[in-house]
Amino acid sequence: MTKTNFNIAFVLFPYVTQLDFTGPLQVLSRLPGASIHLAAQSLEPVPTDAVLTLNPTCTFDDCPPADVLCIPGGFGIDDAILNPTLMAFVRKESARAKYVTSVCTGAFVLGAAGVLKGKKATTHWAYHDALTDVGAIPVRERVVRDGNIFTGGGVTAGIDFAFTLVTEIAGEAFAKELQLGLEYDPAPPFDAGSPVKAAPEALKRMTAFYGDRGVKFRANLAEAMTNN
Repeated sequence: MTKTNFNIAFVLFPYVTQLDFTGPLQVLSRLPGASIHLAAQSLEPVPTDAVLTLNPTCTFDDCPPADVLCIPGGFGIDDAILNPTLMAFVRKESARAKYVTSVCTGAFVLGAAGVLKGKKATTHWAYHDALTDVGAIPVRERVVRDGNIFTGGGVTAGIDFAFTLVTEIAGEAFAKELQLGLEYDPAPPFDAGSPVKAAPEALKRMTAFYGDRGVKFRANLAEAMTNN
């Protein structure tokens, strides 16, 4: 295993989906030599979509240069893509980071920054079709790599994404040891976690739920693309 000595920067914003962030954080923080930085607009606690609040370790202005840039998603993405300070930070860091990454709808922050043009990418299933709005090539996989860009699907896919990145950075043997150490051995009580496996009525309800929320999102995304 090669020692990493990497700065790993996570971008935080209000109403981020906490598991988009905490899943990859738990995995990537175990990389030997990794230094984790939680970057936000200010050092004030950041609310998530699930009661938990997050404490940034640095601001966008003073975050060390990122070797790995990771952007989680969440319902707060609607406003995040219209935040000029956040978007400026993402454009700056994505231009110099060795690995540029996202989980779930975090892909649209990269997209609004122009990073995904002509690149294969994935995101949460309910927003997958919108990847073309940012010039990306949608791929319906749990984790997608295109060069130095790694994107993960919705929420729990962030853990698989993180193990994929660990394998790239530290090798398969270490990644497998880490998987054992974290006892990452998923065995859900039912197999209904994707549109192709879900019951028709469940898919209909979830599609309607995300469709209602998607109206604001698509409008903000169009504005963000115009701004950038």
